[in-house]
Amino acid sequence: MDIPFIIAIFLIGFVGSFISGMVGIGGSIIKYPMLLYIPPLLGVATFTSHEVAGISAVQVFFATIAGVWAYKSSGYLNMRLIAYMGGAILIGSLIGGYGSEFLTETQIDIVYAILATIAVVMMFLPKKEVSFSPGDDLQFNGPLAAGLALITGAAAGIVGAAGAFILVPIMLVVLKIPTRVTIATSLAVTFISSIGATIGKVVTDQVLYGPAAIMIVASLLAAPLGAKAGQNMNTKVLQWILALIILGTAIKIWTEVVM
Repeated sequence: MDIPFIIAIFLIGFVGSFISGMVGIGGSIIKYPMLLYIPPLLGVATFTSHEVAGISAVQVFFATIAGVWAYKSSGYLNMRLIAYMGGAILIGSLIGGYGSEFLTETQIDIVYAILATIAVVMMFLPKKEVSFSPGDDLQFNGPLAAGLALITGAAAGIVGAAGAFILVPIMLVVLKIPTRVTIATSLAVTFISSIGATIGKVVTDQVLYGPAAIMIVASLLAAPLGAKAGQNMNTKVLQWILALIILGTAIKIWTEVVM
């Protein structure tokens, strides 16, 4: 690995992790296309979809640890919701992470594009903000939350994601979880999901450990900074940032798949 390669991968990891910490996602929705397109554009490397998914899986594991740590004293981490969604998404991500070995590069990209498109549609659906203060009792449908988490984990595990970019709109629109609780709790659920996705990628030898290590260092530095910034921002702004990020990546991936 030469210096330009290390700098490029580090910056991709830092920018992606800062945004992921700010809006409560693991970051693969951002880093997947960045790793796929930016290194070849700069002439420093070319990764396959399998390699990008493997790097993303390992990086998300560490990024979400840092993000959850930043929210540990916020009062917005809901343990009951984490229990319902965490166990289900872990099973799903294990299945998806292992099963991705049997898919082609194009099939992985298509799964990613479908997930991003669903997330975009859900983010733009009208929703009413639910008032919530730390210490309030959170009401939600437990079995529905677990079922949606299982499906999301299986699909997201294929692309090396932990699924937060689809979990966040599901929690906001379907489960009607308050925005700040969604952002904090989704990071915890995403961390659990990333365990399954990472194990699936490692045992099937889909991880490049050099680039993954660089991304991990960048994540540990940037994710807490993003999480702190997100706690001080207007919730509507956070929702729009996430929606626009997902929309842009969905358009880019579909363009590549079709053409």
